Amino acid sequence: MPQAVSERDNPPLIRNHIPYELDGGVAERASIGVIVLASDQTIEHELRLLLDLPGVGFYESRIYCDNIVTPESLSAMEPKIGPSAALILPGMPLDVVAFGCTSASMIIGESRVFEKIQRVRPGAKCTTPVTAAFASFEALGAKRIAILTPYREDVNERVRQYIESRGYDVRAIGSFNEEDDMRASRIDLRYIRDAAVVLGRQPDVDMVFVSCTSLRLAPIAAEIEAEIGKPVSSSNHALAWHCLRLGGVQDVQPGFGKLFTLSIHR
Repeated sequence: MPQAVSERDNPPLIRNHIPYELDGGVAERASIGVIVLASDQTIEHELRLLLDLPGVGFYESRIYCDNIVTPESLSAMEPKIGPSAALILPGMPLDVVAFGCTSASMIIGESRVFEKIQRVRPGAKCTTPVTAAFASFEALGAKRIAILTPYREDVNERVRQYIESRGYDVRAIGSFNEEDDMRASRIDLRYIRDAAVVLGRQPDVDMVFVSCTSLRLAPIAAEIEAEIGKPVSSSNHALAWHCLRLGGVQDVQPGFGKLFTLSIHR
């Protein structure tokens, strides 16, 4: 009788040094790094939606922060910004690095945030949600702004003062007054939509800006715009657009609202 052939009698095929070529990888067109708050449940989800374009790579690290949003807890992040930026693909050049906190960028100051990032990522262009907000206001030609936030009143006042210090007129502020970032991330989209519509319908308002990376907006931005006849953006929405444009990606995406059809205003 013929003997059964054991798998051991047929050694596996081994091929070494298989020829290959390199392409541009996932980030062939633009590599975007984002420093995400440790408590943020929203920004990565929204940026993955908004940055989902061929050749655009999105990479992130986390930065420790207190769940309770106060001027003091926001300011405490300053020394951690550089180390967090350094953790995003060490040794790989990034086209853009963003610090993903709107209110902390105002408390610390955009220039100080950029200084911290550029010490460890000197070749990258920098942005923050508030930097992106100002770029969106310019691109949209908006001067009179309505702001929707989840913040408590002392943080809201700092936001208003910061925006008005740049020459914009904050005509309305609406807030959920939720200081716990974990809860802010779970505010139902229906309430964000309804609040944005009420603010946007004010006759002396040019646009609505939803301030805070924890608040969702991307899936409903175009819907709100259609209802109020004015542009709408948010921390995540504007940040994604600004990162793309800084990275040289000019794709038009009207499904995300008017901003995503525009270039940076020069």
